[in-house]
This record gives sequence, structure tokens and C-alpha cells, in this order.
Amino acid sequence: MRRLFGIVLFLMVCVGTGTAVLITEFCPDPYLHDDADEYIVLSGNGVLDGFIISDGRGGFRFPPGATLCGTLTVARSGPAYRESHGIFPDFEWIDYSMEVPDVIPGKPLRLANSGDMLMLYEDGVLVQNISWPGDVRAREGQVHYLEDNVWDPRPLLLGQSRFEPASFSDVRGTAFVSPDSSGGVMMAAVNAATDEILLNIYEFSSPEIAESLIAAKGRNVDVIVLVEGGPVGGISSEEKAVLWQLNQSGIPVYAMAPVTGQHAPYRYDHAKYLIIDRRAILLTSENFKYSGFPPEGMSGNRGWGVYLEDPDLARYFIDVFLFDLHDASVKPYAGTLGNPESPPTHERPGKFMPMQFAGASVRPVIAPDTSREILDLIGSARSSIEIEQAYITNETPLTFNPYLAAAINASRRGVHVRVLLDSYWYNTEDPVDNDEMVALINHVGMVEQIPLEARCADLTTTGLDKIHNKGVIVDDQKVLVSSINWNSNSPNFNREAGIIIDHPGVARYFKDVFDDDWAPAIKSPGYGFDWLKISIVCVVIALLLVLYYRRHVR
Repeated sequence: MRRLFGIVLFLMVCVGTGTAVLITEFCPDPYLHDDADEYIVLSGNGVLDGFIISDGRGGFRFPPGATLCGTLTVARSGPAYRESHGIFPDFEWIDYSMEVPDVIPGKPLRLANSGDMLMLYEDGVLVQNISWPGDVRAREGQVHYLEDNVWDPRPLLLGQSRFEPASFSDVRGTAFVSPDSSGGVMMAAVNAATDEILLNIYEFSSPEIAESLIAAKGRNVDVIVLVEGGPVGGISSEEKAVLWQLNQSGIPVYAMAPVTGQHAPYRYDHAKYLIIDRRAILLTSENFKYSGFPPEGMSGNRGWGVYLEDPDLARYFIDVFLFDLHDASVKPYAGTLGNPESPPTHERPGKFMPMQFAGASVRPVIAPDTSREILDLIGSARSSIEIEQAYITNETPLTFNPYLAAAINASRRGVHVRVLLDSYWYNTEDPVDNDEMVALINHVGMVEQIPLEARCADLTTTGLDKIHNKGVIVDDQKVLVSSINWNSNSPNFNREAGIIIDHPGVARYFKDVFDDDWAPAIKSPGYGFDWLKISIVCVVIALLLVLYYRRHVR
């Protein structure tokens, strides 16, 4: 009797709503051999009698009485899907296992990788038709999602999270910058922990931060460290020394890196944050190295950071951390002995001490999930945009970086845009890098007569090692502090973390830092040029301008 009541209730809830049934997710080109784990997800409510899924050559229908309530997954092979996702699908369209119910097949359905279609019929009537290329972009590992009736508003791959945008109000915290005041804020945050520290970092080699974590462990604080297992150039000897020291002290260290036959969900775990006592986060553009967190009075990179106190915000980042920690690509890292990092020797008096604030509104920016928030931030500008970046790379020689394009478009409507880039040797030695980007931006501003200008930082005058920042200030009101570089990989394929802070005091603080870095910056667009560079830049500028006017001027 109880079972019958449950069936009746299920039918009342799921069938009675009458929500349309649609394909809302599919992956035609997964990572397993022969794409055995390709799958389709249906969403909606109702009995599936009369529904057929086809690619024009083969397809299947559902067994009599099959019912959809919410979502339902159909995979080519149940065991293969489980290997990739950890659970069985609801149905499989080729009979591979006893554990998974079968649909009723027609001719075999096989989703081609580069070009194919999916059609959903109800009682012989076509209700949905998806084709690729066309409606979606074909890419290995790409999961195609239908959100608000739009396919692929976010280019997410297999295993990547789908965190939604969120806002948090009345947040208090501390703004700080590297190298001036980063070390003191970091030490104070870690030393104040009484219960738990969750730390996610791309590179970690600072002996001082490691020792503070070990001291926290000695106070019975639970500490977990997650690092990138394959950074560019590999894990350094200095990082090996720190990770070994943490392991020996009983602090578990995990590394995200693909193992043989598997794909990590992200190209790099490039985020830089820690969560303290489930009530606060510290987030920065800087790695946990002496260059990002030097001893007081010593030189280092220019970076921005913020310490934010809000339990709901901390919970959001805990969810991100735990999602990444439990990925199949994350393994315990044992490590080996290494050589401790040497402290900096160049003194530099700090100008900008930490600034405390309250009443801020904040929005997390998690890449690739919500990295579009940066475009929305730039697009909201009405009077000014300040951009300080380690570097900016365009998508192609004829396509601007989307964030830079958004800033240039803002300048075209009268917003004053300033762009400050690093001038360290490896960011200015190639034929197309930061100095050429500065020349390109300035040329666009000059030709179009818009309030747009760019400079390379003068590291000698400022006493900074390099500009490693990834920050934006909009209208003296909103600030982006993040780990997201302006290239095609970072916002789309890395795990990154940032925060947009809406607070005039915080904006003024970082604006003062930006102005201080900007004032002595190298103004000449010809910095470091030779005639070959000039020729290349002129050709690129001409092609970009021709392309722009063809698209926008009739």
C-alpha cells in the first residue's frame, strides 16, 4: 500500500506539471577510448511514451511507462559512463550491463565528434533539433549545456564544476597589496585560525607561510593543502621543500594533475586562496612565494589581495574547494626533499598599508564557471576603467582578447580606460608581447580619438620585481581581485578564483596603488622596439582596424 501511494504521488508531481521535455545536455566527444561514455540528458516531467531520440541514421525510444521527473541520463554504455562520472546512467542505448536499464534501440546511434545532429520527436513531431557545428562548437571533452534556451553560454568540459553567480552583502574585510603589506595580512589570517584552514594554490614555496601553517597544525587546527601538480616548468625544488615539510608535520597535501589514461578537469589549478574557520577567505593574485609575500620592507611582485569575513561567502568557496579536492585527478602528494627558497635581498619600503572596510557587496568570480562576470563588470563602466595585468594576449592576430575588446568598446562610448602591463624582460623580449600590446592599444586610441591609453610599468622607479597583478577598477566603485590572466586559457580552462568588490573605499585604495604604479610608467609606445617589431605591430594594427570597420561601419 505504501509503495502504491509513492507511485501515485510520483505521477502527481512529475506528470501533473506538464513541463516540456527537452535535451538539455550532451557530450558527443568524451575522453574514453572510442567515446563509449558519450551521453544525453533529458530534462522535464512526464511519461516518455512516444518520445524518440535520433541522429538521422539511428536512434532509440523509451520502454513503455518510462517517466521523467527532473533529469534523466541516457549513455551509450552504462559501465563506461560510470568510469567517467562515478555513477551509472538511468538508461543505456547499447546493452553493456545488467545494472542499467536499456532503451529500445533502432539502428545504432553514434554521435560523431566533428559534425552531427540530435533530434527529439514526440509522437512523430520534431520538437528539438541540435546540430554541430552550428548550434554548438565541437571540441574534445566539451559538455554542451542548454541554459535559458541558449546552448553553451559557458564552455565547460567534462569534470568541470558549474557554480552559479552569487552575491554577498554587508561583507567586512581588509584590502592589501604585494609587496607592501601582503605578508603581514597573510600571517595574521593564518595565526588567527582556531579550527580549520583550507588552502588552494598554484605554487607554494614560502617557508614563512609553511611554518605558520605548521604552527596552526600544532594548535589542533585542521589544515588541508591543494596545489597544482604540474605547473609550468614543473614543481620547483623550493616548492618540493615546502610540501615535504608540510607532509612531515602531518598536514595532508594534495596535487591536481592528470594520471595516465585520465584527464584533469582543468589545464591548471591556478587559483590562489585560503579559507579560515568556515568564516573568512583570503584571496590574492599572488602565489605563496617570497615574490608574492615577502618579509616586511622587502621587494616583490605587484599584486592585489583581500581578506573577507562572511560565513556565507566562505561556504561558497568551501564548496568550490571540496569539489576540486574530490576530483579523480587529485591525489595525495608525498614529494621529496628540496632546497628552501632564499629570502629576497632587495629592500623596498612599503607605501600602502592594509585598509580595513565594512559594508561591501561582493561577487565571486570562479573560472571557468563564472568568468563572464569580468565582461559584465567592464561592460557596466560609465566613467573609468583601470586595468593592471601581468600581460594581455589576443585570441588571434585579428581578434582582440575579449576583456580588452570590452574595455576598448567602453572607451568608444566615452569611458576613460588606462591599461598598465608588466615590463619584466620575459614580457617584453618577444616580437609580440607587452610592449607591442601597449603600442597597439595606444594606436587604437589615437586613430579612433577615444580616451584609451596604455603603458608598461617602470620597474626601476617603482622598485617592484614585476607586475603580476590581474586586477580591474571600474568607476572608482568596483574592484576585481583575481588570479585570472587575460589570455584564452585562464578564464576558460583553468581553475581560477577572484572577487568583485563593490565598495568606494576599497576602489579608492586600489586606485591609489594603480596611480602610483602608473605615474612613472614607461609612456613611449616604442619601448624596447626594433624595426622588425614596428613592422609587425603596424601590420597587426592595420588588419585589426580594417576588420573592425568592416564589421561595424557601413
